Amino acid sequence: MGLNMVVGVLTDVEEEHAEALRGDFDAIGTLLERAGAAPWTEPDRVDARETEFEMWGYSGLHAVRRLAVHLADDGRLPEPLPLGGARATDDPLLREVYRTPPDRGRPGPFDHLVHHSDCEGYYVPVDLPHVIVDKAAPGGYVGSSVRLLAEVREIARALGLDERLDPNSEEVSAAVEADTPAPGGWQRYRVESYVCLQLLHAAELSVTAGSAIALV
Repeated sequence: MGLNMVVGVLTDVEEEHAEALRGDFDAIGTLLERAGAAPWTEPDRVDARETEFEMWGYSGLHAVRRLAVHLADDGRLPEPLPLGGARATDDPLLREVYRTPPDRGRPGPFDHLVHHSDCEGYYVPVDLPHVIVDKAAPGGYVGSSVRLLAEVREIARALGLDERLDPNSEEVSAAVEADTPAPGGWQRYRVESYVCLQLLHAAELSVTAGSAIALV
């Protein structure tokens, strides 16, 4: 079972499912109003070449979050995860951050990436300083794709990753499928770089199209 991010979930969806999704967006609209955020409405359709973005399963998203918490802690990337079953969620710093709710006074540099469900919920194209954490929110969280884009761009800069790269290009595929990681550059963090690019492209489309990112 994998994890994808979809932008434009109302595009070409059956009406019965569309009604359930609109219920989610109505709940989000109420939470945005309560938070004093700008109003937002999900468009019925998003016209784009690609609207679904693979996250390399749940492990890929956690791997990028691992980079984020280390950058926030000391400004440096951690060593790449060793091959052969090592999990990002075993990282002590990431575990500690997951146990700590986001600071309601001063948002952290990667809150929207890190403090969100890894399997459901939405990011909306509204600039929210804080992640909305509320049981009324689908998945328990509402993040900002505006903030997510800025946060993931910071990680891409740390990796030396050109955000214009296509995650499905031969260059990225060769790095991901290599028998051994490259000794340097973004290719050294091959899965993290792939997922970082997918996050970048999803967040960019969300912001430009005015459509939510849905975790599915």
